[in-house]
Amino acid sequence: MTRVNLILLALLIVSALGTVSAQHTARRLFSELEREQTAQRKLVIEFRQLQLEQSTWAMHARIEKVALTQLKMLMPTPSRVQVVERDADRVGAPAAAKPATAGGAR
Repeated sequence: MTRVNLILLALLIVSALGTVSAQHTARRLFSELEREQTAQRKLVIEFRQLQLEQSTWAMHARIEKVALTQLKMLMPTPSRVQVVERDADRVGAPAAAKPATAGGAR
């Protein structure tokens, strides 16, 4: 009978150690999950801030201001502006300038 008791005691100890080990692993993994979720929230906030910054830098008025003040660019005169029209029957085709021909013949 004592032999059966010793075997049951050994099984009880092994089971208890397994339970403690499983609980420790679960707590460690939960702690790691919380750390990763916190890092994810910080990255989402940083991404939104970067999107806002990008939209600010890409605003048309800011680009025009930088072109005028820092790059010393000027608007072209109307005589230097050339309008390029899209070919109506070729949808999706790249726009091309109409060639200048003498007398309108091709």
